[in-house]
Amino acid sequence: MKKLSLFAGLLLLLVVGTAAHAEDARPFLTAKDVDLTMILPPPPADDSAQTKAEIGEVLTLQVTRTPEMEARAKADAEENVWRFADVMGPKFTKEALPKLNAFFERVVATEGAVVDPAKDFWKRPRPHMLSDLVKPIVKPSTSGAWPSGHTTVGTMMGIILADMVPEKRAEIMTRAWEYGHNRVVAGIHYPSDIEMGRIAGAVIASNLQHDSDFEKEYEEAKAELRSVLGL
Repeated sequence: MKKLSLFAGLLLLLVVGTAAHAEDARPFLTAKDVDLTMILPPPPADDSAQTKAEIGEVLTLQVTRTPEMEARAKADAEENVWRFADVMGPKFTKEALPKLNAFFERVVATEGAVVDPAKDFWKRPRPHMLSDLVKPIVKPSTSGAWPSGHTTVGTMMGIILADMVPEKRAEIMTRAWEYGHNRVVAGIHYPSDIEMGRIAGAVIASNLQHDSDFEKEYEEAKAELRSVLGL
């Protein structure tokens, strides 16, 4: 019984430790390094013609999206690089690429550290907060919509992956664009949030290239990825 209790305790520590590692990933950059409020324009007013037109676009997708589109939009609610597995191939797994996994956890943490302050600054209400007709198919959020954090990190991951594996650049960037668009399909963002997310992602990715800490981990993750993929 004592051995069983010890095993259970060790297993719990392992699970908790793994979760803590994912949550505590240290960002490469923060809003102090990239201030999006000084780069992006402010969002359209809630009662503007543009916002009303964009709600119309969301509602149109709501009645025209297919079950397959809905399934992909729901799956893309996850913020991790493994959503690119469908274009990277069967060898692209967390288990096979531990260095890449740790590296992209820091990329995801960077998105939050840079984007969240901007979201809080602008506080753009999401579509379902302005129209009762909008029914998101992912977990509703009341955080600021401008810019889309998912789109920002999807763009960052796409740019970085495409730099690591230029042989698949077209497929990777097409997937990154779909990842962002799926936030509109899911009914949780306006199209202009996605546009701003793509700009934010490109800006952050560009700034990361000047960070020595990023460059070191990038090279290690790239070498691991290309080795596993046989490139």
